[in-house]
Parts: sequence; C-alpha cells; structure tokens
Amino acid sequence: MIVITGATGALNGATVEHLLSRVPASSIGVSVRDVAKAQHFADRGVRVRRGSYDDPAALRDSFAGADQVLLVSSNDPAADQISLHRTAIDAAVAAGASRILYTSHQHVGASSPFPPARDHLATEQLLAASGVAWTSLRNGFYAHTLDWLLGPWRSTGVIAAPADGPVSWTSRADAAEAAAVILATRKLDGPVTLTAASAVTFDDIAATASSLAGHEIKRVVVDDEEWVASLMAGGTSEFMARFLLSTFQAARAGGFAGTSPLLAELLGREPQTVAELLAAS
Repeated sequence: MIVITGATGALNGATVEHLLSRVPASSIGVSVRDVAKAQHFADRGVRVRRGSYDDPAALRDSFAGADQVLLVSSNDPAADQISLHRTAIDAAVAAGASRILYTSHQHVGASSPFPPARDHLATEQLLAASGVAWTSLRNGFYAHTLDWLLGPWRSTGVIAAPADGPVSWTSRADAAEAAAVILATRKLDGPVTLTAASAVTFDDIAATASSLAGHEIKRVVVDDEEWVASLMAGGTSEFMARFLLSTFQAARAGGFAGTSPLLAELLGREPQTVAELLAAS
C-alpha cells in the first residue's frame, strides 16, 4: 500500500489524483487531519484515516500496512518543522514502511538564507538515519508563489521587488504528477531534483509579462528594507515579510538557479514554463 499525507492539500491531493490513474484505489491510503475533507477519496475506494504530525499514535495507525509513505513537508514557517518531520518519519518506520518519500526543495543547505532549505536538510538527515530506503523530492520553487512575490503588476504595470536571481520556477501540478509516477513505477534513492527546464529572473518575467499584456511591464528593484516596510504597511506581519524576503536573498545567491531534466523525463513531456503559467492566469 502507498500512504500519502496531506492529501487534502493542493500538492499531495493532486498526487493522489494522478496515482488513481496508475494503481488500484485499494492500494492507496491517505493520512489526513480531517477525514471529512477526504470523503471524495473514500468514495472512490481509497483508505482514509486520520493522521497528524503532532499525534504519533494516529500517524502509526494511518500508516499501517504501508510499503511506501509520502510525507508532505510542514507548511507552517513558525512551527518546529524538524520535530514534526521526525515524528512522521518515526511513525512510518514503526508502521513497517520500506520506503519513505518526502517533499523537499531544491538547494537544501545549512547556510541558506531561506529557512525551509535548512529544515529540509535536517529532515533529509533524519531520513538517511532512519534505516529504511528514502527518496527526497527536491522540487523547484513552486511557480504559483509568483502571485505573491510579483505584487499587483497587472494593475500597476510594475514589478517592484527586491533584487533577485535566476529561479527554475516549477509548476506544483507538474511536481505532483511526477511524485505519482515515482510512487507507481520508479524507486529512486536519496535526493532527486525536480525542476522546470530553465531558470529565469524577474527581468525575464517582466519581458514575458509585457509581451502577454501588450504593453510594457517595468521591473523596478526595491531596497530590501523598503520592501519589507511596504509589506508590513499593507498588513503583512514582520515575520512573514522577512520570510518572503529570504526567497530573494537565496535567489540572488544562486540558490534556486539549478535545473534538472528528470522532471521532463518522468512526465514524458516538457514541464510548464513561467510564460505558459502567466498566460494561463
């Protein structure tokens, strides 16, 4: 059995959908905090059980009988994510899983200014010490976050943001589909990188947006502290504003510039590009 956590979320929910087209529903289980929200999976024959990273006993029950467990990373930047991930890994091992998969991020590292990169590295170290086979899905930076980082450029005609660097912006939908392919057909060991085919800067995105809009979209570089202050003035907490700033700091250090052909290989097609994603929105 393949058990997937976070299946009522956008990423792993889509992975379950793709997996249902590849393996029998009876061989899929989901571990979710609210079983009512997963009723649409239960109606199709998927095993639905309650599980939460802060409830080890419930997790072990939801993982029972699993050969593979796919753990979604905690998405609360204020939480002790490493502790939560340790609980999930321990529960998967205790339940007898022979492989643990984990949704990580490209360019993990202890010195990254991007806090999740440090948490992902620590989690991968826990996986390596778990005693079972493991796969870390180092997904490229999800392209839908551009909606937050680019600002209201559609109405202002300006992309005003801190200095950045090349980023291999990757479709979350593509990453979800690739995870399903790996769960169903491939046994990849250790860290694997799943990104779009190319990395682009905000200057590149402004040029693409200009072409789509039919008029110039300017790229304006804003001082880091001025940008943080503007977010806070709009109601964003300082914690979240500085968390968002860390994405620019890591990007201009080259942290998200890497690309890999593996995602295209798994999908059997080229991953979606930023231009395609902007055009669709």
